[in-house]
Amino acid sequence: MDESEQLKIKLYADPLQFYPAILKDIKNATKYIYLEIYRFRNDPIGMRFRDNLIKKCREGVQIKLLIDSWGASSGYSFFKELEDLGAEVKFFKKIKLTWDAFTRNHRRDHRKILVIDDMITYIGSANISGYALNWRESMFRIQGDIAKYFRQIILENIKIYNKYFYDKVAYTRKFDFAQFQIIRDVPSIKHQPIQRKYLELIKMAEKEIYLETPYFLPGSNLRKALMDASGRGVKVNVIIPKKSDVHILDVLAGKYFGELSEQNVNIFFYLPQNLHSKIFLVDRKYFMVGSANFDYRSFRYQHEICLFGRHASLSRQLLIHFRQSRKDAEKFDFDSWQKRPYLQRFFEKVLVPFRHLF
Repeated sequence: MDESEQLKIKLYADPLQFYPAILKDIKNATKYIYLEIYRFRNDPIGMRFRDNLIKKCREGVQIKLLIDSWGASSGYSFFKELEDLGAEVKFFKKIKLTWDAFTRNHRRDHRKILVIDDMITYIGSANISGYALNWRESMFRIQGDIAKYFRQIILENIKIYNKYFYDKVAYTRKFDFAQFQIIRDVPSIKHQPIQRKYLELIKMAEKEIYLETPYFLPGSNLRKALMDASGRGVKVNVIIPKKSDVHILDVLAGKYFGELSEQNVNIFFYLPQNLHSKIFLVDRKYFMVGSANFDYRSFRYQHEICLFGRHASLSRQLLIHFRQSRKDAEKFDFDSWQKRPYLQRFFEKVLVPFRHLF
């Protein structure tokens, strides 16, 4: 068995399953708990997590939290007791009114990483929040030595939590572990390693692509790559929510469904509730999972993180996940799309110039 297969990876889609699993691992922590996350809400779920962190801090466990200031929906007062006990709590780049306020404030930390004792890592799509308890998510519990690399990444981002200028090349450096690669994005027009990896995987696909994302707004290069893959006989399957929590993005994304469908890219709309998972599988072998959405905003303006690699057990879990999503989805209807209201077509065109912001 190679080193990558020695890692134990479990995929969770239901918050009612992975929240208890995370809390159990937190309760068993003995050395430290490091968390980097976009949203940590002041609600019953957030309070439960915070209170468990307080207990561990009292036991002498080192706690470090890095929370995006825009997405947080909580503040320093919410974590006061935790800080008083010695925990380090940082809010990533607070909103500031300056001459370059839009450029500065648009860049967010969208990652979701939890590392416990250098042996347990959680990465994926979910925040710490009760508002998404019924969403379909993708959270990955990884047990193994790769945790030390995720810990290093969190510590590095803590160093720039309030900095505007930093070495973007250094902060997009990849970490290799056996057949895995940790890929990071920082806000940049030039350095977009996650998008480049997606393009590489699409171009190397021979049989099948599965993509599941809550926000589907790929640029022309990614759309062309998907259509080219379909043209050479690859079965391309894209699963997105029928209605996401960002309706304006749903309207804009609809503009591109027709050209993709005409090139035999299969688009499926997940029906039961919002689909928030972010996973990618090529030829049932190569996967990419993490925090990044398949859209301009993730690739250009946000700190994101993904895990790429090969892992037989995880690939099987991903395939089961995709099949279940397909079972609960309806296929895009090109004829119905052609008959969509003129008002919808109007807003699609109006929103195109702003597509990089959603």
